[in-house]
Amino acid sequence: MHLKQPEIAAPSRIEVASATCPVFGILSAIVFLSAVVLVACRSGKPQETPAITFTKIPPAARGGRERVDTISGRVSGARPGQRIVIYAKSGPWWVQPWPEHPFASIEPDSIWSTQTHLGYEYAALLVNADYHPAPTIDVAPTVGGSVEALKIVNGVGSLPDLPVAPLRFSGYDWKVRTVSAARGGLNNLYDADNAWTDESGALHLRISNKPAGWTCAQVVLARSLGYGTYNFVVRDTAHLDPAVVLSLHTYDDSAGDQHFREWDIEIGRWGRTPSRENAQFGIQPFYVPGNLARFKEPPGTLTYSMLWEPGRTVFKAFRGSSIQSGARPFSEHTFTSGVPSPGQELLEAMFYIVASKKSPVQKNTEVIIDKFEYLP
Repeated sequence: MHLKQPEIAAPSRIEVASATCPVFGILSAIVFLSAVVLVACRSGKPQETPAITFTKIPPAARGGRERVDTISGRVSGARPGQRIVIYAKSGPWWVQPWPEHPFASIEPDSIWSTQTHLGYEYAALLVNADYHPAPTIDVAPTVGGSVEALKIVNGVGSLPDLPVAPLRFSGYDWKVRTVSAARGGLNNLYDADNAWTDESGALHLRISNKPAGWTCAQVVLARSLGYGTYNFVVRDTAHLDPAVVLSLHTYDDSAGDQHFREWDIEIGRWGRTPSRENAQFGIQPFYVPGNLARFKEPPGTLTYSMLWEPGRTVFKAFRGSSIQSGARPFSEHTFTSGVPSPGQELLEAMFYIVASKKSPVQKNTEVIIDKFEYLP
């Protein structure tokens, strides 16, 4: 019986060469180790440090909701899911363009761009997906936590005062706005022809369609009044189109730290239809719970009254063109938290358009304010 001998695999060329030539074996080992080191180096390459640059910087100007511009730039080293947040400094730092819309996307070519209200300085933050920006902060933002990169720049140049036209109403001097401004999600055009007084002294505010587009109306009192009682007699506004709003309010564009010293009486549905409530009392900022009281305005001439005193504002609405002794308001609300103190605020009457895909403005509209009265 013959036992079969096990087969022995023939040595490879490299093994033969290594056995017959020790130098070749050493070189092969060096090449193999070099490849391993190269792969390890590539897999462990540190990520690029993120950095932000600006390509368009808005002017340096006192902040306020009326003036907006575009701010844009590029970011390098950003990771998927990261976004840009903009803050503008006017008093404190304010997230832009609105607290409910604080994020700007980074495009595939690393470019970012967004709208911003104006300020003296601008900060761009590269943030992770879990970052929740505060509406306003008292000190400049810093890198850390969910903020991966930061760039702060001064505004470029400055802006002149806005052009206005004069108007006399209820014994006071007013200024009529003549240039566009952002409001209600739109860049509203304002035309001096849309604000005038008639033979009886009543103030007319109109929204009208012009060749340039829909135009609005805004008048601003020429001086600050401060604490006291503000009364407005307004003709029937209960059936305004959903996309138009009448706003009677104070505003101080130098007081960002006090939310611009703004309190509001506003009539409108802000693009919502149907909507049972068509009016509201409020103090800014509206995103703070408790700063807004909505109600239903009835048809007919109404008198709106607002008492402003230290730490308190009392809003009331009455039927008719005067407040009779003992009359009961059909709506009232008192605010005792976040009430501003007087400064350089000015009273404004604004008739404007809000963005509404379902119910865009369709026709010329006019409101009439019969009288304004101030009682210190």
